Amino acid sequence: MNKTIILIVLFLLCFTTIYSQNIIIGIVVDNNSESPLSNVFVRVKNTNVITKSDINGFFQLKDLSNGSCVLEIKFNGFETQNFPIELSGKTLDLGSIILYKDITEEQDLSIITITDDELNNDASAADNISGLLHASKDVFLRTAAFEFSSSFFRIKGLDSGNGKVLINGIEMNKVYDGRAQWSNWGGLNDVLRNQEFSNGLSPSNFTFGGVLGSTNMDTRASQQRPGTRISYSSSNRSYEHRVMATHSTGISEKGWAMTFSASRRLGNEGFNEGTSYNAYAVFASIEKKINENHSLNFTGIFTPNRRGKSSPNTQEVFDLKGIKYNEYWGNLNGKKRNSRIKEVVEPILMFSHYWNVSENATLQTNGSYQFGKIGNSRLDFNGGSNPSPSYYQILPSYFLRYNDLSGAYNAQENFVNNGQLNWDRIFDANTTNASVALNNAYVLYEDRNDDKQFTINTIYNAEINNNISINGKLEYKGLRSKNFAEVLDLLGGVGYLDINNFADTEVQMQNDVLNPNRVVGVGDKFRYNFNLSSVLINAFAQVQFKYNKIDFYAAAKISKITNQREGLYQNGRFENSSFGKSEKLNFINYGIKTGATYKINGRNLIDANFAYLTQAPTIRNSFSNARENNNIVNDLQSEKVFSLDVSYIRRGPIITSRVTTYYTEIEDATEISFYFADGVGGDNTAFVQEILSGIEKKQLGLEFGLEAQVTPTIKLKGAASIGSFTYANNPDLHLTSDVTNEGIFDENGRSGNYISNLKNYKIAAGPHTAHSVGFEYRDPNYWWIGATANFFSNTFVDIAPLTRSSNFYTDADGLTFPDYDIEVARELLQQEKFNNYKVVNLVGGKSWKIERYYISAFATVNNLLNTEYKSGGFEQGRNANYNELRADKALNKPVFGNKYWYGRGTTYFMNVNISF
Repeated sequence: MNKTIILIVLFLLCFTTIYSQNIIIGIVVDNNSESPLSNVFVRVKNTNVITKSDINGFFQLKDLSNGSCVLEIKFNGFETQNFPIELSGKTLDLGSIILYKDITEEQDLSIITITDDELNNDASAADNISGLLHASKDVFLRTAAFEFSSSFFRIKGLDSGNGKVLINGIEMNKVYDGRAQWSNWGGLNDVLRNQEFSNGLSPSNFTFGGVLGSTNMDTRASQQRPGTRISYSSSNRSYEHRVMATHSTGISEKGWAMTFSASRRLGNEGFNEGTSYNAYAVFASIEKKINENHSLNFTGIFTPNRRGKSSPNTQEVFDLKGIKYNEYWGNLNGKKRNSRIKEVVEPILMFSHYWNVSENATLQTNGSYQFGKIGNSRLDFNGGSNPSPSYYQILPSYFLRYNDLSGAYNAQENFVNNGQLNWDRIFDANTTNASVALNNAYVLYEDRNDDKQFTINTIYNAEINNNISINGKLEYKGLRSKNFAEVLDLLGGVGYLDINNFADTEVQMQNDVLNPNRVVGVGDKFRYNFNLSSVLINAFAQVQFKYNKIDFYAAAKISKITNQREGLYQNGRFENSSFGKSEKLNFINYGIKTGATYKINGRNLIDANFAYLTQAPTIRNSFSNARENNNIVNDLQSEKVFSLDVSYIRRGPIITSRVTTYYTEIEDATEISFYFADGVGGDNTAFVQEILSGIEKKQLGLEFGLEAQVTPTIKLKGAASIGSFTYANNPDLHLTSDVTNEGIFDENGRSGNYISNLKNYKIAAGPHTAHSVGFEYRDPNYWWIGATANFFSNTFVDIAPLTRSSNFYTDADGLTFPDYDIEVARELLQQEKFNNYKVVNLVGGKSWKIERYYISAFATVNNLLNTEYKSGGFEQGRNANYNELRADKALNKPVFGNKYWYGRGTTYFMNVNISF
């Protein structure tokens, strides 16, 4: 018994010696100011032993086992330090550890800035990859962000709504369409660097996420790097100039930390003609550390911005005017005035409480309130002809259709020499019309969304032990959205008659039967007026296990959303279904995902993830025509998403690489489109809402990225995405319209059911195949240069579903067109595939340290060879049947040919900044 006791005591003494006497302490300081750095991550690599430095820069690690290890010291904006250490049962004092500013971050900032510029273009799909900016060191994802974004590239062929964007744990994706409005925080690059990115289905500490992953941006004041930064940028893309300044105090002895940032972006014209740009950004984050366990933080973001839009055009228009042409502007009083301006003014206020519940558990509670407006201006013309300078009836192709060669020549000369919006003619028409009809022929108005959204959530994170951690989140979100059209400018007139001239009867012409024949002025609502409301409750839980050879996790979510429309106008075309509240749309959704990482050894890993989730249809795709009525899409269902990916990852001293194969299947998706169609139900013409429901899609492919540090200064890199994105079934198609035509549209404006034969057609998701090869040289004297060549192929036009239905070949009598030829039809319906193309990009920079000042400059040149390429496009749905489409395509220049977006030619971006 005594021997047993002695052995136990000896064992405990050994245990204590091995585990309890090894202590590492040190102080982390900035090499520039020699001031302490707080919240620096300090950890023993390949273990769960981790801590942060305190307000004095001090850190301490305890209970370490004897032997060799590597201590990693990491802080955002500074070079990571790694210290080999030998532990032998003593306290190891590392003294003052100096961290040096990471000058390579300037290259990351170039990525952020360039893609932020792309995000302000409606024709860009860059928002699909915006969450990858600066948040990931993965070579493929960075290549997608920097090299592929300007080509409409979509990661895994998916819409950006499949990726979640959060600020301080609050999801910023819009309830209306599921996408993040990145301009709500544009121009605040300096304060949005602290990001946690979860790629694909991998686990996140803040959200269940989506198939494309999630990004959480932390604006907590104490986490911002102390100091001041001032920068200036010049570009010829969207804006021409940008000035930005940021100051962060760090945390004071009294527990206060503050960060302020402001920027101004402006330009009279970007790469496309007439695309003015005017944006401000103001940011404030103030934190009070109450004690060691509690901290409060306020964040305010205000980024009002206005920009001129650019138009998609037919090939005929591009051939005559070039790829910079934009039909939306014209000269007025010697200045270019764009008729289509997008204005976003949506301030964000956030409050966060951080609670260290215990040494291994935290609870973060957040509340946010976002309000303001989004406006998109355009011209309306119920008393005049279409003012578009590229309107089909004034282009050469229209005259060639009738073999009028003289008319075609005159039209071409006029379009080439003029070809812009004629503001003077619009003002003259309004003056003339006012003297006769006492109202305008034209008016400039704005489609408005005035949203008020309140969100509150709480996020719990805890480490149960060294191997197991859990996460959980509860969230409530409430949205109230006002939607209406508002008169901006009477354009020299006296008032505008609020009617729909395309309707058949006096009553049907009224946009609001309760206020018939109303004449509106500047600031008045007209055309449509309705509210949308939404309430979302959601919960998420996750558990993660980490061991020497394998890590794995499991996560689940459940949510309930209720959406409703309330019409404030009684529309004359839908007297019985437009005014008042619609029925409530309720959806309960859930999701599960799991995954594992097997560590073959320290440098080779295999990672696999699986998920199945349901997603409620967005408000945008729930109502067939929310501007005019309460009608709900038939058989509306939640989307079902199944996704699987498997990766091999190599992390070597010379080569770092990842290869991933993935498969995603989406079922019961809904999409709504609006256009004017000829040949509906035989030979009828109508403005229709096309509702495609029960859509199934398949996305499968391979992603590859590789970096090779071939010398201390030269790095080679390559990336590839090879995908196949197709429709997997023949979905249902419904048409609705506000015209009255018995036999085609019923009293609710609905048509009969169609089947759209889309199976195996390609989804318009940018290039399905993209490759990139490049190099980077970093000189020891702090200058660097890089170049990449990017190759794109398998890009397809977005097809018109109605022409793939029975409407295409059926005449008004219900029989097939007498002269219908299957081979001709097959050729007419062939999906256009764009030409392959190559884009070369350059980037370089230089950094200096002068006393306590850091100065850096970088420049990028995109599309160095000025390659002209189509980055996207869509079939016009105007030619809805065989006869219409055959007659149009028989011409050398179709009247209603496909519309395209072209990529920009050679562009540049330059930036210089100073920090201290």
